[in-house]
Amino acid sequence: MSDHEQPASVYRAGHLGVSLLVVLPVTVALVLVGRTDLAVLGELCVLSVASLPDVDHELPLVAHRGVTHTAWFALLVGIGFGAVGWVLGGRPATPAAPELAAAGVVFGALGICAHLLGDVLTPMGITPLWPLSGRTVTFDLVRAKNPIANYGLLGLGVFATVSALLVVTPV
Repeated sequence: MSDHEQPASVYRAGHLGVSLLVVLPVTVALVLVGRTDLAVLGELCVLSVASLPDVDHELPLVAHRGVTHTAWFALLVGIGFGAVGWVLGGRPATPAAPELAAAGVVFGALGICAHLLGDVLTPMGITPLWPLSGRTVTFDLVRAKNPIANYGLLGLGVFATVSALLVVTPV
């Protein structure tokens, strides 16, 4: 069975777990400074784009782990989330536009970077600075289709998030 024949839910599980782990320090910091609203929004933003770079499977003429697996794509998604934050900011029950825009940029880009980190764990790796550099980055730790690794990352992400929030959230 090739990597592409594995059910998408296996890969999604791993990317969700990595996303939870990557956003966790920001979430904890926001909770500690009393910004639970932004912490929750950030978690939702990051998790919403956990598998977005893999849209390249559905796009004609776009190579898998090509342009959607670059720092430029992360920046583009961050700017898109920032624009949405700017438009929505300042409405009743929302933070001010500049604050929400900045959070959108950070969380949108962070979500894509979390996906890229997950793919760096695999032998195929990514070329994060393409087209400026064709250098592939890989830690070559585990195959993408490994269900134990994928579900293990999800479990670790959930466990770390719940544990950390239990520690920092006032009762």
